[in-house]
Amino acid sequence: MDAAAPRQATVIFIFITVVIDVLGFGLVIPVLPKLIETFEHGDTAGAARIYGVFVTAWSLMQFLWSPLLGAISDRFGRRRVILISCFGLGLDYIVMALAPSVGWLLLGRVVSGICSSSFGTAGAYIADVTPPEKRASAFGLIGAAFGVGFVAGPALGGLLNTIGPRLPFWAAATLALLNACYGLFVLPESLPREKRDAFSWSKANPVGSLQLLRSHPELLGLASLGLIYQVAHYVLPSTFVLYTGYRYHWDAQTVGYTMTAVGIFSILVQGGLVKPAVRTLGERGAVCTGLLFGAAGFAGFALAPNAVWIWAALPVFALMGLFNPGLQSLMSQRVAPHEQGKLQGANSSIIGIAGLIGPLLFTRSFAHFIDRDRSWTLPGAPFFIAAALLLTALLLALQLTRRTQPAVAAR
Repeated sequence: MDAAAPRQATVIFIFITVVIDVLGFGLVIPVLPKLIETFEHGDTAGAARIYGVFVTAWSLMQFLWSPLLGAISDRFGRRRVILISCFGLGLDYIVMALAPSVGWLLLGRVVSGICSSSFGTAGAYIADVTPPEKRASAFGLIGAAFGVGFVAGPALGGLLNTIGPRLPFWAAATLALLNACYGLFVLPESLPREKRDAFSWSKANPVGSLQLLRSHPELLGLASLGLIYQVAHYVLPSTFVLYTGYRYHWDAQTVGYTMTAVGIFSILVQGGLVKPAVRTLGERGAVCTGLLFGAAGFAGFALAPNAVWIWAALPVFALMGLFNPGLQSLMSQRVAPHEQGKLQGANSSIIGIAGLIGPLLFTRSFAHFIDRDRSWTLPGAPFFIAAALLLTALLLALQLTRRTQPAVAAR
């Protein structure tokens, strides 16, 4: 029997799992900032500051829990970590659907951050079942799963919001719980017992997990690129809903449809362009190309005088999707099989660190530049900052990735 067949099947299982998880997450994206704004009686600047705290709290949980879940999955397997997290997300959305105040919504975001920390484990699952030379395209498939979720999620969330502002949370809870039940019956374990590693608190805490990044001369440098990229990327979940509402007077439904378009372009890039781009440009070329187009897309969002220009910038921005699969592939080649979970945990911790920086940076800068007491405003300032960060990362990437095909770390 061809070994590639079961391997492909397990990748599809993870793909479907991520799609449903992101679909639920996407349902609440266009709704949550607006819901906070209603608690703030329509004060956009005040809502931006509060929402920055929400995203930061979510990211703090990612930072604290991602390495722990990664280390647990290395010791006990990936399957149970993924399933428990899925059930937790479903219950959390129910809490948010019933939340009577901003405080309860914040509690829901904290729990969501803990449960969403298993995305790193899903990445380790992919590394378990995919040979090194095919990991870039496999990680691209997972990126496409995020795109599929964002195609339907925000649009459906915006549509459900017209019926009731809490309905998207109930829909997300239903999807998450159905996904958990689906995985309970069909998702196999990917990490054999003989390849599991002993659990260690020194590696399961956020600081300990980052020590793995020092195991190869170039690994820490590549991680720094991921950090800058993730900080810049936080401009979207932090400010896009409030930015488009403030500048273009978009409602949740328009935001949802626009994010659906983002998801469609992401599918095209992640599912169709990553593999030929890596084959033609190599991982290094994919990383640099993604950073360049990401900077151009952010600048386009900042400069757009109307909605048409925002939509015109979307396909340019979508090519930023070449960055992460290329970077993930380069990094995964430098660690041994039993350390893939720790690597994904470390990468998730990087996202967590970025989440401690980005949301406050962008929401505070947005609130500052739209403050009613200012003599002039610049609502696109957060996107200009994000573009500058990606250009900085591009210069670093050109320096750090000079060697086109680094050696795989031996363990």
